[in-house]
Amino acid sequence: MPRPKRKAAPPITSSDVDSSLRTEPKKSTTKQFDRIDNLFESYANKSLGLIDPDGIVAFCKDVHVDHTDVRMLILAWKMKAEKQGYFSKDEWRKGLKCLGADTLPKLRKVVGGLKKEVMVPECFEDFYSYAFQYCLTEDKQRSVDIETICELLNVVLRSEFPTQVNLLTEYLKVQNDYRALNIDHWRNFYRFFKEVSFSDLRSYDSSQAWPVILDNFVEWLKEKPEKI
Repeated sequence: MPRPKRKAAPPITSSDVDSSLRTEPKKSTTKQFDRIDNLFESYANKSLGLIDPDGIVAFCKDVHVDHTDVRMLILAWKMKAEKQGYFSKDEWRKGLKCLGADTLPKLRKVVGGLKKEVMVPECFEDFYSYAFQYCLTEDKQRSVDIETICELLNVVLRSEFPTQVNLLTEYLKVQNDYRALNIDHWRNFYRFFKEVSFSDLRSYDSSQAWPVILDNFVEWLKEKPEKI
């Protein structure tokens, strides 16, 4: 008489897995968001439900960074903040989750190293465009005033192009043709700094569809006794 065959063990299904193991990632994420939310509430204006300029000043003090530091602008970029000087709870959550910071010590460390987030050229270009958009504070606004543009150039590009920024901001303050500039001007300033040698200006080709303001800037530089 043949031996009776053993029944094959049924396959293990997800329902057989210990429920505590399956829910752990969800619990961990929930706890992380709770900590992130607690940080938000410590800086938020309760009546607005937002972190407002006063909250940002308090936050900057806690992370040891001045509110005019480029790292605060990079943080706004990482959060995809839409309104200058304010962080919504959703922006705060997404930004801190992306950065892996859910406590003040972690946040302090992350903010201290934010410059590395824009070291990749593609990332910097995205951040550079965002910096301009962040300054559009009114509905349907398309341009930014010269004073703000000069401040933004100093914050965003001065560390890499100090001489170029000094000269361009000097020119922008004395010229009378433009009271405000658009995103095309802004993007071309960065391209200009990368492609044109200020020592002799031979690499500048006015036929390459540069904005008129840069044609005028080059003429101003040529007439300036000392450029560098």
